[in-house]
Amino acid sequence: MGAISTIIEIAAFNLLLVLGVGPVAAKVIASLIALVNAYVGNREWAFRSRDRAGAGRQMVRFLLVNAVCTGIGAGAVWLGARSLEAVFGQADAVGLNVVNLVSIGGVTVIRFLLYHLVVFPPARTIPGADGPSGRLAP
Repeated sequence: MGAISTIIEIAAFNLLLVLGVGPVAAKVIASLIALVNAYVGNREWAFRSRDRAGAGRQMVRFLLVNAVCTGIGAGAVWLGARSLEAVFGQADAVGLNVVNLVSIGGVTVIRFLLYHLVVFPPARTIPGADGPSGRLAP
């Protein structure tokens, strides 16, 4: 799912650049477009074995984590675009795509860790609680 969301984000980013949207706005919009696929994929595939109780809380945590990650990615694209302009006098499409890919790589690591620890945390276990599995009831 991550690869599909990444492809969606890159395609949307480039389409928005071609349409004349600025790189930071393109990054934010592209991230939001890929967000829908990411939630469904992570909920139904990557973390399908995790507890399904509290889906509303999961959605709120998912949105908060992605708001933070989108901000980090947009900040990285902004910094990269400014750096390209300072060094080369302009931020062309190739340079912006390199910056975008680097930001996606960094944010992917952060996002996965936050999904694993915050959004879809493993079930808490207490030895001997609720029978032999040790799993707490939802």
